[in-house]
Amino acid sequence: MDYHAGIDVSLKDSSVCIMDAAGKIVREAKVPSEPEALARFFAQLTWPVVRIGLEAGPLSQWLHAGLVAAGHEVALLETRHVKAALSAMTIKTDRKDARGIAQLLRLGWFRPVHAKSADARAVRALLAGRKLLQSTLLDVELSIRGLLRGFGLKVGEVSRGRFEARVRELIPGHAMLAAVIGAMLQARAAMWREFTALHRQMLAIARQDPVCHRLMSVPGVGALVALTYRAAVDDPGRFRSSKAVGAHFGLTPKKYQSGETDLDGGISKVGDEMVRTALYEAAHIMLTRTTRFSGLKAWAMGIAKRRGTKKAKVALARKLAVILHRMWVDATDFRWTKAPGVV
Repeated sequence: MDYHAGIDVSLKDSSVCIMDAAGKIVREAKVPSEPEALARFFAQLTWPVVRIGLEAGPLSQWLHAGLVAAGHEVALLETRHVKAALSAMTIKTDRKDARGIAQLLRLGWFRPVHAKSADARAVRALLAGRKLLQSTLLDVELSIRGLLRGFGLKVGEVSRGRFEARVRELIPGHAMLAAVIGAMLQARAAMWREFTALHRQMLAIARQDPVCHRLMSVPGVGALVALTYRAAVDDPGRFRSSKAVGAHFGLTPKKYQSGETDLDGGISKVGDEMVRTALYEAAHIMLTRTTRFSGLKAWAMGIAKRRGTKKAKVALARKLAVILHRMWVDATDFRWTKAPGVV
């Protein structure tokens, strides 16, 4: 008889449920959320556990890698599917969640999520840290402008490199303001220095990666967009067709049809928000800043005339997701015009 294990991951201890093929619970336990502890727990079992399931999450990726290295078959479950399947439970506990995950594995009612490679996770950490520093840096600058405005001091339009000098020109004669703004400027300088270091590291990775080089041949796609896309896709072979990539990143319309009701909504916005944002920014650059014309831009401009610029950018972002994947799989550069004989 086959046995399945469901794990509800928590920060300190994870709830584990072992279930047989008939749905009978044979073992439940609390195990420390460490790959070694979980591997030891499953090694001591006398039942043949054919598959272990974890709900996809930040900690799950680490545990998944450790359990796979220990020789177990592990599946990461789509978070939305798990939430929908377990929503009927009137009482929610970690123990019951582990039972539900084991039941989903037993019945096969789950969609496995791709477990990213160690390199992809490292790049994602770099991109997330860079983005956090960038947004925090902007928040500090806006806060400085707001504090100065309360005293009638206006920074005005100034480059980022001249920002600190301009602020220091305004604060002499305000002792308290000089102390507060001085501390904020020091924090800003430290964040700017670290952001620059991460940005240069990102550029270095993109320059050394042949896939990023190929993706950057597309107008509007720079190092940031290419590296974000590459780290999110990780393995292009996991998509059966390039058309599925746009839906994977939430760039296709929602659909609701029931009886006489048939509604088309906006894009689903499921999947990786970081990639979706990067593709939208690339589409914006192609439509507004790229001077060299291409068949792809002509297609998007046609949509802009019929449906508006915003919808054209979303449609172009979805198209870019498909094209980038096809270029990656076929190892081809971007074609500015259609090849002879292509309709």
